[in-house]
Amino acid sequence: MSMTSVNSVYLSNSSERNTVSPDLEVPSAQLSIRHVTKIFEGKQDIFSKLSRKTTRDFTAIEDISIDIEPNTFVSIIGPSGCGKSTLLNMIAGLSDISSGEILLNNQPIHGPGPDRGMVFQNYALMPWMSVEENIRFAVETVYPKLSSKQMTRRIKENIQLVGLEGAQKKHPHQLSGGMRQRVGIARALAIDPQILLMDEPFGALDALTRGFLQSEVERIWEQQRKTVIMITHSIEEALLLSDRIVMMMRGPAARVDEILEVPFPRPRNRETIDQHPAYHALKSEMERHLFRETQAVEASRI
Repeated sequence: MSMTSVNSVYLSNSSERNTVSPDLEVPSAQLSIRHVTKIFEGKQDIFSKLSRKTTRDFTAIEDISIDIEPNTFVSIIGPSGCGKSTLLNMIAGLSDISSGEILLNNQPIHGPGPDRGMVFQNYALMPWMSVEENIRFAVETVYPKLSSKQMTRRIKENIQLVGLEGAQKKHPHQLSGGMRQRVGIARALAIDPQILLMDEPFGALDALTRGFLQSEVERIWEQQRKTVIMITHSIEEALLLSDRIVMMMRGPAARVDEILEVPFPRPRNRETIDQHPAYHALKSEMERHLFRETQAVEASRI
């Protein structure tokens, strides 16, 4: 097991991450998060003062720096309120950066874009549209000049990818939670993003469905090898899917504590992954981290 401080870690999907020859050029990062801080401004206007509802500025995350190489699966874990979703929303371009910068292929991110696909915990499907129509809407928005034949093929390929053949005409209310999330994944992948962002994508599902979809995401990742950044509270989920696990400290002013390297070979099998020599050491390290940080959060509320 290898644990490296955030200031020196370089996220890689190479099978020889720790043995880079000085004669070889290290590839540049696909995504660079450089000294990023997010401050939510408090209410200090005259109406807030009159109503005695003024609030101070709140620093959600502070001075976070991470480099992520292409084709890497990265999970972010940490106690509630540590700024995981805030960081993901800034990568997605859905939230402004207070200071620092986030670069995608060396270009600053200034807002949402088709180079990043988002999978939400609450599915975020349009209820009046069928499976096929939800995916079509995303593709048409990003690629309005695609021919009808190209559009149909892309939609069909992504429906097949997530195993929803036969359900393409159904509406969200006719689908189970797991099937709805498959639609969300298909929709995000259908625009062919460089990076897939997943905000606790299985958090609302029962244990059996969650386990099944974890295996499906592993299968899809093996096929497409896109860069993925996923927020999760599940240690087992992070160990099954990730190349790197970013462990965040409690907020406010949350920082990155450690970044763990996950050395398990791929493809991975959830039934045998715990037989790897490093599995239990990594799991114990993550459990200690989450317990320590969560305990500190609870103590601060007393």
